[in-house]
Amino acid sequence: MAEIITMPRLSDTMTEGVVAQWLKKVGDKVEEGDILAEIETDKATMEFESFNEGTLLYIGLKEGESAPVDSLLAIIGEEGEDVDALIKEFEASRGGSKKEEITSNEETAKEEVKPETKEESKEKVITSSQKIKETPIAVKQKLVRDANERIFISPLAKKLAKERNINIKFVQGTGENGRIVKSDIENYVPISAGSQQTSSFSPKGEESFEDVPNSQMRKVIARRLAESKFKAPHYYLNIEVDMDNAMSFRKQFNLLPETKISFNDIVVKATALALKKHPQVNSQWFDDKMRLNHHVHIGVAVAVPDGLVVPVVRFADEKNLQQINAEVKDLAGRARNKKLTPQEMEGSTFTISNLGMFGITDFTSIINQPNSAILSVGAIVEKPVVKDKQIVVGNKMKLTLACDHRTVDGATGAMFLQTLKEYIENPVLLIA
Repeated sequence: MAEIITMPRLSDTMTEGVVAQWLKKVGDKVEEGDILAEIETDKATMEFESFNEGTLLYIGLKEGESAPVDSLLAIIGEEGEDVDALIKEFEASRGGSKKEEITSNEETAKEEVKPETKEESKEKVITSSQKIKETPIAVKQKLVRDANERIFISPLAKKLAKERNINIKFVQGTGENGRIVKSDIENYVPISAGSQQTSSFSPKGEESFEDVPNSQMRKVIARRLAESKFKAPHYYLNIEVDMDNAMSFRKQFNLLPETKISFNDIVVKATALALKKHPQVNSQWFDDKMRLNHHVHIGVAVAVPDGLVVPVVRFADEKNLQQINAEVKDLAGRARNKKLTPQEMEGSTFTISNLGMFGITDFTSIINQPNSAILSVGAIVEKPVVKDKQIVVGNKMKLTLACDHRTVDGATGAMFLQTLKEYIENPVLLIA
């Protein structure tokens, strides 16, 4: 008997998903545990496994299309089974009115289209495998762009084109309706020297722009940051830390065989130890209570193409510097490849955002709620300092603590920063 597969809820905050790529097509056999598709959520692109066995009879969403959680995604059943009645029953149960026409091995599907002019009409051949092919090739080329020069491209292909610096205006799509898919980008060969593709020239005074649809991740990030900024009463404290000892410590530490740590690892460990001494800063605000956490789970902000994700280093105070280094590298790498699980991005009690590697000396961050604080870490800067009444060259780093005034008072935040400063300026305490 045919079974309906709905859009899964792959994270606790997911309300809708985007089909990034189908890994099975209509007519394919499906075993339990097979990967049906890659679904883009608000946090990552995740593989969706099938819990059913049979034949994939129907696909409800094309690649790049989005739908709310529990919407019709696919139907799996016995080969040749009629699914029309099942779809109508599903739509009726959800109060839907959208009409869909389903093809089987014995039937031909007709796609509803807007009236076309004689010049725009084209011959379409519908195959038994439910794939619509268009002839001739020149028509497919035309469909890559409509009257407004819109280019149809899958999210994965668009991401890959950006990474490879490929101008998609020059790529011929081979997907349905001339859509550019991942393989088109992978197989794209630039025009040879002498006829190299060049960026289009825009004369002075002419306006041009590109509309980029917001991904599920960017939508949720925008909503959460806006809620945090306007609901939590932020205030900011900053200090300047002497990094001379930390620089010497790191240099000596990295001389050990198979050992390498970063300044960020030092900050993570120092922060974790400081939070143990100041649990008020390691707290969380809820409408009906304030939670003082006795464990330390530090979120480390990682920049990705779609925005910002915060994988979590759990029990950071109990881990040594090498363990923190290995874990942060692994989490950051998988975050950039959208391979993190929702569980790896949940449960932080405090967050660190480091822009020092980009040369940013100081900045303020928005609190990652329900946490009560976030630490912004700047670059290490050489500057004149006074030591023993002499002006010498020193190395300084600025730290800015954003606090939620509902849970962390000014004096509490200041004492936490003093403890953190002591740990960073005396890094031997991190291995005691």
